[in-house]
Amino acid sequence: MAAARLTGILLVGGASTRFGSPKALARFEGETLAERAWRTLGEVSAERIAVGKRSDSLPLPFDLADDGSEVRAALIGIVAGLRAARTEGIIVLPVDMPLVRGEDLRRLVDACADAAVPKDTRPLPCALRRRALPALEARLGGRNLALRDAFAALDTRVVQLDERRLINVNTTRDLAGLSASCDSSYRTVTS
Repeated sequence: MAAARLTGILLVGGASTRFGSPKALARFEGETLAERAWRTLGEVSAERIAVGKRSDSLPLPFDLADDGSEVRAALIGIVAGLRAARTEGIIVLPVDMPLVRGEDLRRLVDACADAAVPKDTRPLPCALRRRALPALEARLGGRNLALRDAFAALDTRVVQLDERRLINVNTTRDLAGLSASCDSSYRTVTS
């Protein structure tokens, strides 16, 4: 699917309780996690929508669509993004996965039936078709917020992606470790 027919949804509404501060504003390799994810989504999609809580008042360099809920759950952000999207093809990236690349997102989009997820225990990042919205809204209305369960009810394809790029950052220690391992890998490659 061409980039013009894709909407990238950036999820920035997590509570960041284990992190201790908003993950979206944490810095990695010279940019915030939000800027990095926004740039990655821009590699594959013409339209991008950041979804979160306006009440968090995050100083982001792009507009934020409020998900309209007090509850913090990825499904809520995804549904809000799907409602706002103008395309049938959707790619979803959470702000706390800084190693995901555009090529990973393209592979998910290429495999997508109703949904496509990585071959792992994580349901994100993911690709969706807008036609999945009614099923996801029904789950939301029933307060069944587990993404894994939502995707099990759809025609979901599983895609093998490099697990090293699917690391999500939950603590400042995770981010520091990721920075150290990236620095070490860079030194090894350039030596």
